[in-house]
Amino acid sequence: MSKLQLIATAPMGLEAVVARELNELGYETTVENGRVLFSGDYIDICRCNLWLRTSDRVLVKMGQFPAKTFDELFEGVKALPWEDWIPENGEFPVEGRSHKSQLTSVPACQGIVKKAIVEKLKLSYHTDWFPENGPRYVIEVILLNDIALITLDTTGPALHKRGYRRQATEAPLKETMAAALIQLSRWNGHRPLYDPCCGSGTLLIEAAMIAWNIAPGLRRSFPSEHWPVIPKYLWEEAREEAFDAVRDDYPLQLTGTDIDPAAIEIAEAAAKSAGLSGEITFTVMAAAKARPQGEYGCIITNPPYGERISNDKEVEKLTRQFGEMMLYLPTWSFFAISPYKEFEQYYGRKADKRRKLYNGRIECQYYQYLGPLPPRNPK
Repeated sequence: MSKLQLIATAPMGLEAVVARELNELGYETTVENGRVLFSGDYIDICRCNLWLRTSDRVLVKMGQFPAKTFDELFEGVKALPWEDWIPENGEFPVEGRSHKSQLTSVPACQGIVKKAIVEKLKLSYHTDWFPENGPRYVIEVILLNDIALITLDTTGPALHKRGYRRQATEAPLKETMAAALIQLSRWNGHRPLYDPCCGSGTLLIEAAMIAWNIAPGLRRSFPSEHWPVIPKYLWEEAREEAFDAVRDDYPLQLTGTDIDPAAIEIAEAAAKSAGLSGEITFTVMAAAKARPQGEYGCIITNPPYGERISNDKEVEKLTRQFGEMMLYLPTWSFFAISPYKEFEQYYGRKADKRRKLYNGRIECQYYQYLGPLPPRNPK
């Protein structure tokens, strides 16, 4: 079998982070806006769904071709090997998007794609009716500059839905973004980590999973697990490999505080659901009163804004408290994601590094204040 063309979708601004994850998993990548392309086999669909921390979905690239007319779209889709993927009872809804293309009606394009797939499957299964009561295959048509990209979604609910969070605070940080913030920092599992605005605990839970090499998809399922084309033993092999890769043989120094008792309850429940009960210390406390312990630690946080805080004065006060806190932590590093352009002014100095990220649809900066790295252990 020739290699599959696969796509790991990426939140805006995180394409390079997703590409680095794929590189570390052993794949060669090509980065485009909002996606990272790579090739693989069926086993790689399993592995990437289990392991990718910052991507939203793993897609099969079924085809890409010019489509300025409905006829071109129909013939292009019909030419693709749908019979290799979709069984006679498969359910195959079609989603769509169009931008800067002559085919502007998304519902019409979805209908054309659906019709083309049906016509192709009729030739393979010699029937005029498909019950669509079997495994689910979500197909998407994306039209950009009159080029149609046709994909098949192997993931189902987006990858940020790890399965450990049953409840959430207002405007929670997505697990994929939390993992990205950890990976963009200089933290590792042997250093203390503190989140003074921990909310539902997502940053700390993701940090623990990274430190102990816990695959983020281990506690959830994927629609492609039920696809006949991917043998079940491949999923079993990928999960067994992920379980064997866990390294939980050293203690973590993870602490989170929040002024809201309800948030701390949610965080503790999420940590328990993730199998990390007792590994993270959560406490109800105002950020101004916190004095994290240890040397060469990192503070990584998503401080309140928008729905989570009532006015800009509170943002200013909290940010100034961060700057004052760091005066007492000369060996620590500080990282915060915020949409406020005055963040550095309130904090008290310019960040050593900044990176533009989008938290949902909110344009933010990831402010990075770099303390000294821990001394290397002598050999």
